[in-house]
Parts: sequence; structure tokens; C-alpha cells
Amino acid sequence: MNIYSIVRIGDAYVVRAGETGVLKVASRRRAARLVSDAEELLAMQAAVPLAPTEPSITRDGAEVP
Repeated sequence: MNIYSIVRIGDAYVVRAGETGVLKVASRRRAARLVSDAEELLAMQAAVPLAPTEPSITRDGAEVP
């Protein structure tokens, strides 16, 4: 899981994931909201089971002409 941070650079705020800057916004409040939303979405994604990679339809063994 990434560690999110907000860094002020000049008049803008940069949202960072780890050491990488991912988004630049003008408002610290907006940056904090984006980090909160991202963490919530990632938590929801982790809670949902992944779809199987194999198709769930199996052949019944009958010969197809």
C-alpha cells in the first residue's frame, strides 16, 4: 500500500504516493479530500473478491459434431 502525502510547492499542493508526485492542486483542502477518497476506494477494491481468470462454464462431456 502506498503512503500518501501532501507537499506544498510554491502556491500549489502536490499529492504524492510514496516518492512520486501524482497530482497538483491549488487547495490543501482539496488535496486532503483526494487522498481520503483514494484511500477509501483502495480499501473498497481490496474488499471485493477478484473475478476468476478461468471461465466458469465447463463442458458437459457431450461430443459436438
